[in-house]
Parts: sequence; C-alpha cells; structure tokens
Amino acid sequence: MLVKLRARYPEARIDWFITPENAEIVRCHPALSNTVLFARREYARFGRSPRATAGFFRLLSRIRHARYDLVIDLHGQLRSVFFAMVSGAPVRIGFDRPVRMERTVSREHNITNIPRRGWKGAREGSWLAYTHRIPIPTLDVHAIDRYLWLGDLLGFDDSPAGCTVYLPPETASRVGALFARRGIPDKPLAAIVPGTIWETKHWLPERFAEVGRHLLETGHAVVLLGTPRDRERCQFIAASAPGAFDLSGETTPADLGGILERAAVCITNDSGSMHLATALNRPVVSIFGPTNPVHIGPYGHPESVVRVDLPCSPCNFRRLSQCPYGHACMHGVTAEMVVEKLPG
Repeated sequence: MLVKLRARYPEARIDWFITPENAEIVRCHPALSNTVLFARREYARFGRSPRATAGFFRLLSRIRHARYDLVIDLHGQLRSVFFAMVSGAPVRIGFDRPVRMERTVSREHNITNIPRRGWKGAREGSWLAYTHRIPIPTLDVHAIDRYLWLGDLLGFDDSPAGCTVYLPPETASRVGALFARRGIPDKPLAAIVPGTIWETKHWLPERFAEVGRHLLETGHAVVLLGTPRDRERCQFIAASAPGAFDLSGETTPADLGGILERAAVCITNDSGSMHLATALNRPVVSIFGPTNPVHIGPYGHPESVVRVDLPCSPCNFRRLSQCPYGHACMHGVTAEMVVEKLPG
C-alpha cells in the first residue's frame, strides 16, 4: 500500500498513525515520511492521569496542525474515524457500511460455510464520516487485496502489491547480541511463535513441543518467541522440547522481524508473526482454525496453511466459551500435519 501511495503521490508527505510498538516495523520504509504515534495503553488513562490527558491533547494538536489533505481510514471504527475528523482533512476515505455475509467458495481451501462473525465493512457508523467510501463487492477476498480496492478511488497502478518490510538498521546487531548472550548455536534456525490474542486460535502447546523436538532432532536451533503474556506457553514448550530457547518477553516487534529474517522456517498460529515472516520472504507454516486463511492467510502462499476441513470452521469466535465443538478445529491439527509442511 505504501509503495502504491508513493508512486501515486511522489511528492506528498505520507504519515502513518500507529502504535509505538508497531512503529519500528514501518518507520524505515522508504515510501513513508513520518510515523504519528498513538500510545494506546497510555491514553487509556485519559482523564485519570494528568500526563496521559496532556499527551492525548498534544497528539490531537499535532494531527490538526499537520493540515492533511487526505486521510485513509482502513480500520473503520469509531476510534479511528475520530482521529480522521480531528485532522480536518477535506478528503476522508474508508470502507462502506457492512454488507451481508454469504457463503464463500475458495479455490485454495474448501471453505463453504457462512461464519457468524468477521469483517463485513466499516463499523460503528464510521462510514458516515467519510467523504469517499470504498465499495465492498465481495467478502471472499484476502485482506491485502481488499485494501488495494482503494486504488480504484486514487488511481493506483497495476503492479503487484509491495509487502517488503524495512527493519531498523540496529535490529540485526541487537538480535545478534541477544543470540550471543543466550548461547544460541549457529545452526539452521526455526522460530516457533505459539501465542496469539484470540483464545480460539491457540494450537495445543504439547503439539508445538512435538514439532520443536522434531526440529531439534533434525539439526535446527529452535527459539520460542512471544510477548510476556505468552511466557507460560513458551516455558511449557521449552520444558517439553529440551534444547529450545525461550525468548518470550525479550523481544520487540522489530526484534521479532530480525529473528524471522534469519529463520529457515517459522511455525505459528498467530497472524502477526505469519504476515511478518511472509513479508520477509521466509518460509512459514501457519495453523488455522476459527479464521479463514483465504481472507487473512499468508499472502500468496496458501500452501503454507495447515487446517482441518470441518463444517464449523471458520467461525471467527474469539473466546473458547463461544465454541460449541470443543475447539475441534485446532485439536484436529496434528504435529505430523505441521511437520509435513516444513521446508526441505
């Protein structure tokens, strides 16, 4: 998207409104002018903390005084459209109102059910604030291709989507120092990322451990990656796959990118690490259950997906308490199925 925007507006100032933790992934992109940081966790204390309240008003002032001519809101929710309105931009683009979900038929996967939940368009009335709306001809499309519908309004060229990630130059040395400190051997690297925000997207940790043991036996150095909330899962996998290195809670998103850049393969049930590995052109094995890989899978690599064909999947339920089928979509994925997808 950035590449196409820059090609369309070569002289424009292009800023990205983004959280600080994710800004490191995009701030060095040559098509980007600046990042505008939205410290979501800090601003959640608005009205209770003088510092957070003052910081939020400074952010609003910065956005207003930037005098943007065009704002693109692809989140499509009340919070994001609020900042679009604050900008005062005369042109505000976002997706149209939600459309009805229908049965999907996809060549890559035999997925024909109608999920009860999922993305259907702009939410919370946000479409009312846009001066131009992106039509939604179908929901059976990958998210990246959906974002590229913006090009019909802005006149993008027909070249392929550019998904290259440009990591900060200091990332490689920081990751190298971490590996040296932890004594990670110089072997083909396998990155396992077992954490994810949705409860229903979690694959069983004992099966991650099975895959980890296989990788160790085949001469790989295995690292476990995740945020502090993933530490318990990573510790269990490390204990069950002796020799694996647990780095959970020790890396930033940019560090994660730096490690994946070195990896011979990434195994994950998390869409963030999956998309990052794909953008870095690294092999990935991605385990899917409640979400539709045709819509949010590894872009251009449907062969990297592991899933079981069930009439209830995908469902887009986030919590295990919502699932009436005992998490069957993830329980049905075996370690052998994942190992079969490993490169080489």
